[in-house]
Amino acid sequence: MNETDLKPADARARKPRRDLTRNKPKGTILAERRDEHRRLAMVHARGKLAPVDVAELERSGLSAAQVHERRAAELTNAVAHESSRSVWAIVRANVFTLFNTVLGSCLVLVLLAGDPRDALFGFIVLANAAIGVVQEYRAKRTLDKLAVLHAPLARVLREGREQDLAVADVVQDDVLLLRTGDQIPADAIILAAESLEIDESLLTGESDPVIKGPGDMALSGSAVVDGYGTARVHRVGAEAYASALTAEARRFSLVNSEIRNSINRIILYIAWALIPIILLVINGQMSAHGGWAAAIDSGAWRIAVISAVASIVAMIPEGLVLLTSISFGMAAVTLARRKVLVQELPAVEGLARVDMVCLDKTGTLTEGSMEWDGSTVFGPVPGWEQVLAWQGAHPNANATTSALAAKYDDVPVERPTAELPFSSARKYSSVTFGDGALAGEWVLGGPEMVLTHESHKEALEASSEASGRGLRAVVLAHRPVNGEGDLQAVALLTFHEKIRSDAAETLQYFREQGIELKIISGDNPRTVAIVAREVGFDFTGDGYDARDMPEDREAMTEVLERESVLGRVTPEQKKSIVLTLQSMGHVVAMTGDGVNDALALKHADMGIAMGSGAAATKAVSRLVLLDGKFSHLPSVVAEGRRVIANVERVANLFLTKTTYAILISITIALLMWRYPFLPRQLSIVSSMTIGIPAFFLALLPNARRYQPGFLRRTLMFAIPAGTIVAVCIMAVYSYAHAFPHTTLGTEHVVREAQTAVTMTVLVVALWVLGALARPFDRWRALLVAAMVAGLALVMAVPFARTFFALDIPSGGLLAVTIAVTATGCLAIELLYRFLKRRGAVSERE
Repeated sequence: MNETDLKPADARARKPRRDLTRNKPKGTILAERRDEHRRLAMVHARGKLAPVDVAELERSGLSAAQVHERRAAELTNAVAHESSRSVWAIVRANVFTLFNTVLGSCLVLVLLAGDPRDALFGFIVLANAAIGVVQEYRAKRTLDKLAVLHAPLARVLREGREQDLAVADVVQDDVLLLRTGDQIPADAIILAAESLEIDESLLTGESDPVIKGPGDMALSGSAVVDGYGTARVHRVGAEAYASALTAEARRFSLVNSEIRNSINRIILYIAWALIPIILLVINGQMSAHGGWAAAIDSGAWRIAVISAVASIVAMIPEGLVLLTSISFGMAAVTLARRKVLVQELPAVEGLARVDMVCLDKTGTLTEGSMEWDGSTVFGPVPGWEQVLAWQGAHPNANATTSALAAKYDDVPVERPTAELPFSSARKYSSVTFGDGALAGEWVLGGPEMVLTHESHKEALEASSEASGRGLRAVVLAHRPVNGEGDLQAVALLTFHEKIRSDAAETLQYFREQGIELKIISGDNPRTVAIVAREVGFDFTGDGYDARDMPEDREAMTEVLERESVLGRVTPEQKKSIVLTLQSMGHVVAMTGDGVNDALALKHADMGIAMGSGAAATKAVSRLVLLDGKFSHLPSVVAEGRRVIANVERVANLFLTKTTYAILISITIALLMWRYPFLPRQLSIVSSMTIGIPAFFLALLPNARRYQPGFLRRTLMFAIPAGTIVAVCIMAVYSYAHAFPHTTLGTEHVVREAQTAVTMTVLVVALWVLGALARPFDRWRALLVAAMVAGLALVMAVPFARTFFALDIPSGGLLAVTIAVTATGCLAIELLYRFLKRRGAVSERE
């Protein structure tokens, strides 16, 4: 029996699926199956494995001795890949970067040609790399432990018993027991199948499930969406089709991250700009010391090299990538402690960008388990209670049919002659018994999907009344063994779901944050509407019946603009709804737990699976709520917002420095003046105004709502702020250059000028920090105050002044320094207030 034999009254036409076995002659299938088993026998011979009795294998699976033999031959499903980045990958990402290469070269030059005190920036680079490695390694260990603890299991047949194993413990020739929702752990050959349909979209990109029969290949990484069966493991470990694909997908994030994309663009721009600027700076510094020939002859080239190094070091935002990585890693660890597994680190940012959340009802708003409520009998047919017992005891029973076992436990001995498992697309299942007491076709499913309106008004009215009370209703219908006549309603069965205690409060949080909500469920629209009202949805009507949903994208857009509660939605429609909402400009999150949600979860910007969900569903999700608590989502949103807002502040600090460093480097090079800073002076500037405060700012709480345009806003502040700082530096340096105090000696004049510009950039940059740290709370105020105190301490302690080559300026230079610094701080304040009115910066938290 197949789907077309049943023809229930209201079944809707749906897209045809590929069928790789139905059109094959039986002899061809058997021949292919024999060939494949023969090929496996050759593999066994090469690997010195004992021959396998195929018939015995299908009956009982592998024995303990056979399993031990395969483990000894290393024919297990273990793969050397880790669930996240390896230690070497973390070290490489934090140490062997473009910027570290440039800074490392500068460090070598300073150590060879200059004063070791000017190599202070080298320790900062090493500290940054060390902090990055340690923090990412800690995050890796936490996430790896969590991933192992909650790793999916494989169901196999061994020594005649069903066993659940870790995926890595599966060995070649194991017999897999495939059920709806399972993810296939290794390449396998189907041995037996009952309406088995497998979704291979993760591997092939084709969304239509593929019907599988004996002899067909099932690829690792694919998911069972309908039916059940058994399969013999064919290829394991690194040889499996999806092994490399799965490992690579888990190792690095593929989620769309605005922060990561923007920072990558910034780094690319700076990297290209560095090449000509470095050449220009080196030429300018050599010219400032008498030209290339004179500088080389006199030894002044050493001073020129140190000045060029100072310029290059200032232009590189070396800590920006580090702090972004740390922010993601720390957020993932924080969420892991709350039982939220982040499968891709930038996913914490992704949910903060979401403005549309699509919710599946069962398992998300409700607890997922069904409880028996009652039954209404219309036309009893002998044996109907035994049929329900058979449904409840079926190994592939879903949540609804499993609940039947609590009421009906008289499982018949008679075996069916054919069965069609429940499908989320068709909303019903069927089973056919032969000539015994249970003879005939029995159909269990949604009443409006199985019964005709004309012939079954009583049953459909009872179903509607139950749905109006928030109950799930399914009907058991029967057709005589000869297959003639319509299906006749036997009994209406009702079930109830428990609403999650945290659902209403969580949805209220989303509404307060301006996030739109839609419930898309496969249940009866009236049942979905009742649940929606219980969790706080304010709408009129009985929900939208997705069987009337148009396929045209524009028409679907009109429906989705109007409707927020939809029932009888098929898996393919869930995916289409997600894609349509994305085409409308929404960033879409989808929550779900069943395999019928997997397609939509995969295509959503942010897929969120429940910890109790199907293995295939969790595999395609960005986040997994391990304990199934919906109330964790606000904390995920809060972490995402903290990451975005704090990284934006940090980026403003780093890019302001990069802007003024580039501008003064180009200006000094064109004027052929000596560079106004020593590397050690820039080290103190970078540490006190950027490095230290940025580290703490990146980790502090921040609840500011997400606003798109991270890169635009950052550049709108950083470029003008950096320009203001550069103008202040050049103004002070120009005065010192034009009016030198020659009576005090050339070296003292140079140090006074360097001190004046260092004081200028320190004070103005600290004002930038103060502006970006707003609104002040106890911690941010303490942070800014500590940096100001550090500045005062450096200038007050003789040892610090000597170490950093600082001489307090006097006379006209001191007066100009104070005046220019005050003007710069005022200009930064005006810029901040102007951009705040324009919405380019925000104090709202």
